Amino acid sequence: MVKNLSKKNKCPRCGQGSLVTDTNTGENFCGKCGFVVSDQALEAGPEWRSFSKEEGDGRSRTGVPTSLAMHDMGLATIIGPTDRDATGKPLSSSMRSTIERLRTWDSRSQVHEPVDRNFRQAFSELDRLKDKLGVGDAVIEKAAYIYRKALEKGLVRGRSISALIASALYAACRDTETPRTLKDIGLSSNIKRKDIARCYRLLLRELGLKMPVVDPIKCVARIASKADLSEKTKREAARILRTAEEQKISAGKDPMGLAAAALYVACVTNGENKTQRDVAEAAGVTEVTIRNRYKGLKQALDL
Repeated sequence: MVKNLSKKNKCPRCGQGSLVTDTNTGENFCGKCGFVVSDQALEAGPEWRSFSKEEGDGRSRTGVPTSLAMHDMGLATIIGPTDRDATGKPLSSSMRSTIERLRTWDSRSQVHEPVDRNFRQAFSELDRLKDKLGVGDAVIEKAAYIYRKALEKGLVRGRSISALIASALYAACRDTETPRTLKDIGLSSNIKRKDIARCYRLLLRELGLKMPVVDPIKCVARIASKADLSEKTKREAARILRTAEEQKISAGKDPMGLAAAALYVACVTNGENKTQRDVAEAAGVTEVTIRNRYKGLKQALDL
């Protein structure tokens, strides 16, 4: 089958004939002089059928991408749902019942090993936490990687799967500098903050993880959004925090409390009507913390 590609595509050799493609051979050539522009064409359309059970009859070109956050990493194979042989002919009734039985046992054997069952439970919990906390795919992949390493070292035995996957997610947030606190993860996972912190320390100790220090500037946007502060106040708070970091007065301070204090200072400077309680509630810290950090910033930066 030969078809004209486009009237606008002219032959690069004669400049008069339009380019034509042969769908059988994949050749792209000039309709007038016969000059072959390319001898093969890449098919960008969808596949004729999908072999995924979940997608049904959708004609997608590729399947689900591989991911560490899936118990089989997306590499498992399944027996297709269509009751046809390789030539496309319908199966006989006896063979159809045999294939259906094989399909049933194939789906049952997907999660046969205890490790697979563990991964399926942990990653379903991780998927739930992803939606609740609103974190990106990079954080989830990192959390799944940390959890897989923990399972390899036997750290899950005798411990709660939910607490360990929550601590792996917190470790991933710390590693990718995503502003999520232990309190946030504890509220989302319905697990005590103390239990998540204990498992987090275990992961750091046994896996040898090195976590970067949390940058308080990354917490500014989150607090400002909750407290409904202006962009001008956010920029002023970021400037104050950069100055505090240069003068080494931010070392050892809680980043969320420091960011909240900088925002409160910026509110006072810009004349924005926000109380310490408003900022404290948005940051999840106490008013006492904001007052202490506010005093420190005021003395060090001579505000």
